[in-house]
Amino acid sequence: MEGKQAIASPRVLRVALVGAGYVSRHHIEALRLLPFVELVGIADTNREAAQRAAVNYRIPVVGSNLKELQPARPDAVFVLTPPDTHCALALEALEMGCHVFVEKPMAESVEECDRMIERARQRGLVLSVNHSDKFDPVVRQALDRVRKGECGELLAADVIRSSSYAPYAGGPLPRIYSQGSYPFRDLGVHSLYLLEAFLGPIERLDVKYFSSGKDPDLLFDEWLLVARCARGIGRAYLSWNVRPMQNHIFLYGARGVVHADRFLQLCLGARNLPGPKFVHMVVAAMRNSWRTIYKVPLNVTAFAFGRLPASPGIRAGAVAFARALYEGVAPPVSPEEGRRMVELMEPAAREADECWRTRRRAVLAPRAPVPILVTGASGFLGRELVRRLCERNSSVRVLVRRDASEWLHDERIQIVVGNLGDPEIVEHAVAGVETVFHVGATMRGAREHFLAGTVWGTRNIVEACLKHRVRRLVHVSSLSVLDHASHRPGTRVTEAWASEPFPEKRGLYTQTKLEAEQLVLRAVRERGLQAVILRPGQIFGPGATSYVPSGTIALGRRWFVYGSGKLPLPLVYVGDVVDALLQAAVADVESGTVFHIVDPSPVTQREYIECCLRSPCRPAAVYYVPRPVMATLALAAEVLGRLLRKELPLSRYRVRSLKPLSDVDCAAAHRELGWWPRVGVREGMRLTFGCP
Repeated sequence: MEGKQAIASPRVLRVALVGAGYVSRHHIEALRLLPFVELVGIADTNREAAQRAAVNYRIPVVGSNLKELQPARPDAVFVLTPPDTHCALALEALEMGCHVFVEKPMAESVEECDRMIERARQRGLVLSVNHSDKFDPVVRQALDRVRKGECGELLAADVIRSSSYAPYAGGPLPRIYSQGSYPFRDLGVHSLYLLEAFLGPIERLDVKYFSSGKDPDLLFDEWLLVARCARGIGRAYLSWNVRPMQNHIFLYGARGVVHADRFLQLCLGARNLPGPKFVHMVVAAMRNSWRTIYKVPLNVTAFAFGRLPASPGIRAGAVAFARALYEGVAPPVSPEEGRRMVELMEPAAREADECWRTRRRAVLAPRAPVPILVTGASGFLGRELVRRLCERNSSVRVLVRRDASEWLHDERIQIVVGNLGDPEIVEHAVAGVETVFHVGATMRGAREHFLAGTVWGTRNIVEACLKHRVRRLVHVSSLSVLDHASHRPGTRVTEAWASEPFPEKRGLYTQTKLEAEQLVLRAVRERGLQAVILRPGQIFGPGATSYVPSGTIALGRRWFVYGSGKLPLPLVYVGDVVDALLQAAVADVESGTVFHIVDPSPVTQREYIECCLRSPCRPAAVYYVPRPVMATLALAAEVLGRLLRKELPLSRYRVRSLKPLSDVDCAAAHRELGWWPRVGVREGMRLTFGCP
């Protein structure tokens, strides 16, 4: 607390931590270096995460909540959880008689800050917040240079910061994606206290926020702050889109400028010199260039060998608080400073949160019932399905990730914008429909994208279909869920063919598509879901000329084909897949039936690729790699992966699974759905590529 100058200094400072996420590692590793600190407990709602940290760092007491850490008798509690929990946890820790250190921002509202400050005052305990960027070594260098007068009178400061968040992985929306102000609360607080550190108290703050639309889950991903401070103008630009990542502070004075690059831990400057201004610029550029040339490699080397730890400001802030407690002096950041930052952010944060809620209410507004829902409607197959349904004059509801401008004025189409991984969005999309065509799935991206779009997406669809008693779910699976490695040419692949036994070795697409199909089949068996499953082969058609054929690895626009290119592909034209979908929706078949949808006409990899080379989106180069060479490369990748302790995307099993499934039996679809390719692959290739 501000003005609190002394506390009883214990012989050993017993510290417990609440929160075992990313930031906790930096606190723990910094505190372990202090001889007067004993880490006595760690808690997290994810008890497994807390248990892992306890094992890794030999912390004796583990809990799921703060109450379970009471037996550890901590003197201080570090609250390292999301901001919406700071107030409640801080009050609980203060009631336990513990000093409290919270990560930034101090809380989500001024009212919460006031409650925390008052409770600490009543209990005679120390409360502080980790404004960690103030402790970053390069920021301290910049502050020192300003204090020494290198800039002369400081006139302005710019803070530029870009960032990224882990993609949404599905399930209930986390605060990152359910709170319009989250990016501002997360990084804006750093910008504000840094501007105050250089330019004095902020007297007026203007905040603008924008949505680029690049990440549909993160609504406001561009922020611009302009602050009138006591000693000049401060600006901050925060972006979740700028790449490569940026983290800079620029200080502008009457006699010089200072630039702090926080990622490279580099502090540069330029001073006003006698003589022509051109000379000033040349001298400054040369000095800074030489400093960069030798300093950056030194910092990289220090980082590689652990002498320059990651997130040094977080670590230094934790150490400074612990040392202040132990020495009985005031903490380096007062709770009043933490409160002031929250007060500055609160108006814009509230406005952004209300904008998010307004948008959410609009998305979830009641819709008139329609007979059909198509998920993944903006994808290649989904778009063709919607077109065909509209040709039949069917009313269709589509679930898409982004606003689909081409359908906005089509009265036959209702648009629901949202993530398949979001249970609330999916239930809203399913309510009032009779048939669901579940076409949506993730094709590329991070693990979280696959979990949200494919696994959680299918789980949400199943739950919503059961709740709203949907007449039929037509689920689009894939031949990739089948065992490829053990297939031998000439063996017919029926719907009873074995599933992939090692999906984790095949990649995220196979893993998640198999899990999604199993979710549907389990719901059919155990909960009475009415569903039919289609496993199409490789779908092609106009608009899909750059799709990589089976048995091929793409590195950029270069294709590496497994073998000589003579293997037949399990192709099917997009219009023929739509025929199968429409027939599966009305056919009198048993729920849970699986159908393979592949054209029987043989087309080899080489034939298909030669057609691809005629298209405007043709690959830059195609290489046919002999199988022994590919296997050798895979073995080398496995050895390298073991040395790096990292799983690489190439392995011998994945290479064995590269060969396309041939001899796919579609007799069941012909017999029970009445499906047969109406266009066929030969005509489809002519329509797609112009091949004769």
